[in-house]
Amino acid sequence: MPTTRAVILAGGEGTRLGVLTAKRAKPAVPFAGKYRIIDFVLSNCVNSNIFDVLVLTQYRPHSLNEHIGRGRPWDLDRSFSGGIQLLQPYRGRRDTDWYKGTADAVAQNFNFVRRGAPQNVLILSGDHIYQMDYDTMIRFHNEQDADVTIAVIDVPLEEASRFGIMFTDANMNVLQFFEKPKDPPGTLANMGIYVFKTSVLDHYLAEDAARQDSDHDFGKNIIPNMIADGLRVVAFPFSGYWVDVGTLYAYWESHMDLLQNPPPLDLNDRSWVIHTRSEERPPVKIERGAQIVDSLITDGSIIAEGATVERSVLSPGVYVGPGAVVRESVLLTDTYIEAGAVVEQCIIDKIVVVGQNAKVGRMTSGKKPNLTTIGKSAHIPANAIVGAGVVIASEVDEEQFLSMYPDGEVPDNVRVAYTGP
Repeated sequence: MPTTRAVILAGGEGTRLGVLTAKRAKPAVPFAGKYRIIDFVLSNCVNSNIFDVLVLTQYRPHSLNEHIGRGRPWDLDRSFSGGIQLLQPYRGRRDTDWYKGTADAVAQNFNFVRRGAPQNVLILSGDHIYQMDYDTMIRFHNEQDADVTIAVIDVPLEEASRFGIMFTDANMNVLQFFEKPKDPPGTLANMGIYVFKTSVLDHYLAEDAARQDSDHDFGKNIIPNMIADGLRVVAFPFSGYWVDVGTLYAYWESHMDLLQNPPPLDLNDRSWVIHTRSEERPPVKIERGAQIVDSLITDGSIIAEGATVERSVLSPGVYVGPGAVVRESVLLTDTYIEAGAVVEQCIIDKIVVVGQNAKVGRMTSGKKPNLTTIGKSAHIPANAIVGAGVVIASEVDEEQFLSMYPDGEVPDNVRVAYTGP
C-alpha cells in the first residue's frame, strides 16, 4: 500500500459551542463522559492502521496539548513508524501566521506534511463524532487512481444547506461542488474527509496561497478548482453515524443519541475501541433509593440516596445529592448538584456547583429543547431559579450571581455577562 500521512485540523475556536469553548479548543471539549471530541478521529486513525499523524492546533491549544501529550493512549508514541506531532502557528526566522482557512493551515505546515515523501495525505477534522475505517477509503482512492477522494454522506434535504453538496455521475465522479448552497441541488454532503495525492495537494496549495481573492479553504477553493481543471475527483460514500458537534444543540443531541437502545454509535464495540487519556477515579457509587434511567455514568460519580438521573450523561466525579433530579442533561467533570436541586435539559461545564434546592433549566414540550448552559467553575446559589435558554458564564460565584439577580431568579434568555477577573 502507498504510504499515507494523516493531518488533523484541530485549531477550531468553536464559538457556537458557547461556554464550552470559552476556555478550550473545540476538539478538546469533553464528550460522552470520559472522552474528548478529538479522541474519535485519533482512534479512527489507529484502528485504521494509520500511525503517522500531524495535529494542527491554533485556538487555546493547552488543554488539547496536555490531553494528547506524546500520544501513548492511542499507541502513537512512536518515532520510527511516524507517531504523532502537534504543530501550531509560531514566530521565527520564517514566520507563520494565524491560519486563514483549512487549506492555509495545511499549506503553512507542508514542510512537515511532505517529510518522508508520503504518497497520500489524509485530511481530517478534529471535531466530528463518528467511527470510520480510513484504510477502506484509502484503498478505494488508490484503486480509482483519484487525485482526491472525498468522503460523503447522505443528509436530509432540509439540512443540506449547512454542507458542501456534491453532484456526481453513476461512478461517483464528482462533477460539481456547491459550498453551503441556499437551494441545495442534492443531499450528498461533504464530510470534510479527504485523501489527496501528495503531489497534487502540493501544487494546489501553492497555487491557492498566491491568490489574494481566495478564502484558502478546501471546500470553497481547492476542491472546486480541481474539478474545474478536470482532475479526477471521486466521492466515497459513508453510511454510518456521523455528526459535526458544532452547536450546543448538536452536542446535546449527540449525547442523547448515545442513550438510545441500541445506540447509533456503539462505545462498547471492542473491535473499534475509542481510546482516551483517562484519570484514575474510584468506581461509581449508587446509594440506596437512587434511580437511574437510560444514562451513562462515569468513574468517580456518586448518586446519593433518593436522587434521580434520567437520560443524562455524567462525566468523572459528578455528585448528585440526596433527592436531587437530573434529566436530559450533560454534566462535565466534578460538577456538584446539591440536595434537592433540579437540573433539566442543561449542559453544565466542569467544577460547577448547583446549590441546594436550586432549579436550573426546564423541560420543554417542543421537539427541540431550549437548552440552559453553565460555564466552568460557576456557582449557582441555593434556591436559585435559572430558566430555559439561559447562559451562565464561567466563574460566576454566589455573590456575583445575587448582585445581578437579588431575588435569585434569572429571567429566561438572559445572558450573565460576568466571566471572571
